[in-house]
Amino acid sequence: MSFKILKNLELVPAIHLMEISAPLIAKKAQPGQFIILRVDEKGERIPLTIADFSREEGTITLIFMVVGKTTTILSMLKKGEELQNFIGPLGNPAHIANDETVLFVGGGVGIAPLYPQAKAFKAAGSKVISVIGVRSANLLFWEKEMEAVSDELYVATDDGTKGHHGFVTDMVKQLLDGETKVDRVVAIGPPVMMRSVAGLTRPYQVPTVASLNSIMVDGTGMCGACRVLVGNETKFACVDGPEFDAHLVDFTLLISRLAMYQSEEKIALEKYRCGRERCQC
Repeated sequence: MSFKILKNLELVPAIHLMEISAPLIAKKAQPGQFIILRVDEKGERIPLTIADFSREEGTITLIFMVVGKTTTILSMLKKGEELQNFIGPLGNPAHIANDETVLFVGGGVGIAPLYPQAKAFKAAGSKVISVIGVRSANLLFWEKEMEAVSDELYVATDDGTKGHHGFVTDMVKQLLDGETKVDRVVAIGPPVMMRSVAGLTRPYQVPTVASLNSIMVDGTGMCGACRVLVGNETKFACVDGPEFDAHLVDFTLLISRLAMYQSEEKIALEKYRCGRERCQC
């Protein structure tokens, strides 16, 4: 089966949108799920959350940040090229309610997987309030898409170049202190951001969900690489998640595990670049 690239665009610096032809996966995909892909037969397996899908067109949309060797290679692939493997949908779908007020909080590339959930909640009849944040305005993407699926949309930038000058948690606190009763918070983004959101919502006793992008290899619960501690119990993000009660997640352990292979990832990227440039490493 071929998984042809239909589109590969750089939305903002270092963040790409890729559309893949995958009719069988698109037929089953639901908000909150992810796929695992491999660029070629020697490539590593990487998980990417589904940013959008079309059952009619048979397509899956991914948005990823270029950070290592595999995402660097992925960013350079052209329309018409094919991926070696494209597996999914994996993970448990998000719970979609039709009568809640849901506050969605997205940071950086985490805005992408937030979108299908916000769209689904909105379509089901829930009130959707979205807060999205990036470091600077030039890194903001899908603002119009999020606006289309939100009853209210707030933007925060670290440097104040757009929207609120500060962090998404500033806006979250204002909204929780406001007159609107929030039934649920969904946070997707850097682990440090999700930890901050969970710490903020805990005293308000608002149920909060975090989508965990922990290290994954096979994506089926066999390897144990994606294990996380939730309520003092070991869980596997790929089959038990990827969404968990954010108030129970051990984010300190998660962050340390995500940093375990940074040196190896850096070496792999340097060797790849060196090979392309034919330099003496």
